[in-house]
This record gives sequence, C-alpha cells and structure tokens, in this order.
Amino acid sequence: MAQHAPPARGARLGRAAGANGSVTTVNGVVLLLPGASRFSPGPLRPLARALARAGGTEGLAAHAVLHGGDAPREDQARWAADEVVRRYGDVPVCLAGFGAGGLAALRAAGHEAVGSVLAMAPCLPEARASAESPEPVKHLAGRRVLIVHGTDDARSDPEASFLLAARAKKANRSTCRFEVHSDGHGLREHQAEVVALAVDFVLGSVFSGRYSRPVTDALAAPPPLGLRMPLASGFGRPPRR
Repeated sequence: MAQHAPPARGARLGRAAGANGSVTTVNGVVLLLPGASRFSPGPLRPLARALARAGGTEGLAAHAVLHGGDAPREDQARWAADEVVRRYGDVPVCLAGFGAGGLAALRAAGHEAVGSVLAMAPCLPEARASAESPEPVKHLAGRRVLIVHGTDDARSDPEASFLLAARAKKANRSTCRFEVHSDGHGLREHQAEVVALAVDFVLGSVFSGRYSRPVTDALAAPPPLGLRMPLASGFGRPPRR
C-alpha cells in the first residue's frame, strides 16, 4: 500500500480514546480531524468523549489526527488511515472532521480503508457560477456519508455543503445531510444534539449498520428532503415519562 505524508513531516495520531484498558481488541477506528484553529475545536472534543463511552466496549478506538508540517490536510488524513491499517489491520474506519477537517474528511474518503465520512460544518470552496460545488464526489461511492451544518454559519457557507451533498447523492445513495437551525459554525447552541447524531452515525456505520429513525429516513429520502433534514431539539435524549 502506498504511504502518504510521513508523520515526521505531517500528521501523527493522538492517544486512542475508547478501546483501551480492559478492551484488548480494536474492531473499528474513527479518525477525528480538527478545524484550522485550535481555538475553535467545534464539537470534536465532546464527540471523542461520547464515542469512548458509547463505543469503547465494542472495540472502537478514537484517534485525533494531530496536524503538523505543510502537507495538505487530506494527505495527512490519508496517512492516518494508512497508520490505522498498520496498527490494527483490516478494521472499518470512519473519518470525522470539523471545519477544515470536515473538508479533509470528504477529500480523503476514497482511501480503501474508509467506509464512512462525517463532515461537520465543512469549509468548502465557493461554488462556481454554475451553482455546482467544485469538489469531486465520485470517490464517495460505496461510503456512508453524513454532513451536518448550522444554518447560521457565517464562516463556511451551508448552501455550499448542500450543493455538494446533492451531487454526492447522485453518485452515492448512502448520503444524507442535517441542518442545525439557528446554529453557527461552532455548532455550540445544539452541541448535545450534534454529538448524539454523530455518535449514532459513527456506531451504525462502523459496527451494526443500524441507525436511529431520523438518520435512516434521511439516507432513504430523495433529494432535497434527505439533504435538508432538520436536527430536532433533544435528539438522542431519552423520552420523558
């Protein structure tokens, strides 16, 4: 297998959260790709903790991809996927990124070890005059893809992620997108719901193939319905009795 961006010049993996301690076998890995600024981590830190709690007993290891050097983020994500294969063998891999990391996750999704992609508030290039996203999508075929975007995001255009999702849906039916109404780039206002949605998607994609009803409906719905799914307030919380 070809190697990408050596760690001395680019990425390195942070300490695994989840599959450690009493868990001796890693059955799946999620690679967490941060945004451009360490001062704006978005929901990745609480997501890492939630994945460790929810997936650790199933053998899920969550690694942050710690960036360095000048290699493109998507190349560093590909190196990280190579490193997962080297360390753990043939296990399912999910790329989960926020902001610039969300874009890197989408771009690196063609790696042969990657089976699913979660892009939260991805920082996408502006659409061309033709109103089409300039990002390639054919490499997303065969992957489960979830995009989450706040409707009030002033840093990365939510309409750009909708246009990309619409093109991706044509190449890959297993694509959905949720809109977080009234939330901004950091997805802070509804962070609990965003994290619960992300955990549901990651665990379903890496292990069971089963999702909550909203995610199942979003994956099955034709565009634009499955690409403008509202994230309901209280998602993931147990119903009141």
